[in-house]
Amino acid sequence: MDISILLVLQDFRNGVGAFLADFLAKMTFLGELNSVIVIMAAIYWGISKDFGAYLFMGWSGNRLVNGLLKVTACAYRPWIRDARIIPFGNSMTTATGYSFPSGHTMNGATIFGGIVVRKDILRSLRITSGIILVLIAFSRNYLGVHTPQDTLVGILAGTVVMALTVRLMQWIEAHPGKDILVAGIGIAIAIAVAVYAALKPYPTDYDAEGKLLVDGAKMANDTFKGVGYCSAFLVGWVLERRYIGFSTDIPMIRRVSRIITGLLGYYAVSLIVVPAIKDLLTGPAGSVASCFVQVLYVSFLFPLCMKYLEKDHFAEGKPEAAN
Repeated sequence: MDISILLVLQDFRNGVGAFLADFLAKMTFLGELNSVIVIMAAIYWGISKDFGAYLFMGWSGNRLVNGLLKVTACAYRPWIRDARIIPFGNSMTTATGYSFPSGHTMNGATIFGGIVVRKDILRSLRITSGIILVLIAFSRNYLGVHTPQDTLVGILAGTVVMALTVRLMQWIEAHPGKDILVAGIGIAIAIAVAVYAALKPYPTDYDAEGKLLVDGAKMANDTFKGVGYCSAFLVGWVLERRYIGFSTDIPMIRRVSRIITGLLGYYAVSLIVVPAIKDLLTGPAGSVASCFVQVLYVSFLFPLCMKYLEKDHFAEGKPEAAN
């Protein structure tokens, strides 16, 4: 049934031309890892630190849940299951790892589902965010890189994680001294997921020519990335709370300056430091380390830089860390 739906969408896509596919390709861009990190970083540094931390916390959970489900289900991509499926354009280049559930959809559920579940946000914005999330999910079907169950579970799992994150952040606000406990539990779970992904057996199906259809070790790379992302945020989050305590209650010009400067640094880390780490470390270690550095920059290293670039502002108050 799922492949049949994709074939119907593919026939429609081929019949109406590329205009709708081009639009949905732009929607799917909102669910890509770097897009989501950039949006969350901009919010965290210059719009609302608390809301940004909430998004990053939920996203960290979503990356772990997605990675765990992927290596447990080991579901092949649609075009591997049926050669008639031909993904649109270069959509396959961002379709990494196993198919179930959709990583793009769960990324989108972090930001847009994260807005939907927040009752303190305007209803119109919550409705708009829900529509965007549905479009991100549908784009993965329409482009031929995910089945409907991949995206439906992605929406459900991602939104549930964000709803639980709302409760978690409320609990942390009431018990601010428990941040290290929360980070420790999260990192322990991340390590357990990494060990599980590294040790579990993977399917070894072969095609008619005797070639391995899917290399499980490569497919598990998305899971190792999630471990790096999650651990980095939790470490950086605790360090920032206890030793920096920056605020987003600042003039607009300073907010804009922060975001621009921070994103320039982020791209420098992504384009220079991350490839260098991958050259030094191969396999899962390289994936974890490179992703760790990428998100640690966002959650701690750039805020640390802000402390010295904005000495006059930081001199006005003390870090927010709880005792």
